[in-house]
Amino acid sequence: MAYVVKQEKAVVALAAVDAAAANDSDIGGAQAARPRRRALAWTPARAGVYAFLIVAALFFLLPLYVMLVTSVKPMEEIRLGTLFALPVKATLEPWAQAWRSACTGLECEGIRGGFWNSVAIVVPSTVLSIAIGAVNGYALSFWRPRGAGVLFAVLMMGAFIPAQVMVYPLVRVLASVNLFSTLPGIVLIHTIFGMPVMTLLFRNYYAALPLELFKAARIDGGGFWRIFLQLMLPMSTPVIVVAVIMQVTGIWNDFLLGLVFAGSEHLPMTVQLNNIINTTTGERLYNVNMAATILTSLVPLALYFISGRWFVRGIASGAVKG
Repeated sequence: MAYVVKQEKAVVALAAVDAAAANDSDIGGAQAARPRRRALAWTPARAGVYAFLIVAALFFLLPLYVMLVTSVKPMEEIRLGTLFALPVKATLEPWAQAWRSACTGLECEGIRGGFWNSVAIVVPSTVLSIAIGAVNGYALSFWRPRGAGVLFAVLMMGAFIPAQVMVYPLVRVLASVNLFSTLPGIVLIHTIFGMPVMTLLFRNYYAALPLELFKAARIDGGGFWRIFLQLMLPMSTPVIVVAVIMQVTGIWNDFLLGLVFAGSEHLPMTVQLNNIINTTTGERLYNVNMAATILTSLVPLALYFISGRWFVRGIASGAVKG
């Protein structure tokens, strides 16, 4: 009996020695491989890729640099023509003037009114278009009613029709129901234009989910809304973030629809920016124009910086598959 125990201990000891040797060989192999990886890190192809990325970044960042530098220069320095030079006496007065007192036509109240108008337009338009698109994508992915293919084709056709083609018919329709030049009217327009893309986005995302989840929920007695609200919607965080980024940036940056449908009392920030730049009484204030431009673009930029990793995660998890 003692012999058997000793033999088992010997076997265990040999196994431990073999495992340690294997670990040492793996570590040694990894250490031996590291210099090779470092040696191969800067190949001509990799150097070319980095050079291209740096040049592309400089190309796209150069206009932003010019706007930032110009927005903090007094007009005396701008008249010297030193476009790329840093300001000698930096000032934030152009920013304050763009926000509070720049002329947007007959009124000189700055761009702040357009900011709150844009917020009032973007929030309900984003929520409604995402909600409708999520329900449409869910229905077209799992329930598949009669004529689902035709309905999906019509929605996709609407996604690729230019907005300029539908402006006049929509003006007539909204005027007939007393919604033209009103806040509900412009919200409805953005919801309509956003619904096809949101439907495509959510349909492709839900189509990538396992069908067994839906079947199991149906066996458990779940109905249309219960499965959507308790099962599908909690799993849709990545694609919802993608949809929010797309809708907020698209609606915030819109100019044509806001100009035509918002009315004079609800003009978005982009229209107010155009009015500031085109309203000239004497000398053109380039620093104020640049400051107003940056203020208009702050919301989309902040959204990308804050939720950029969520956007990439949503894309990678199948948000644009299919």
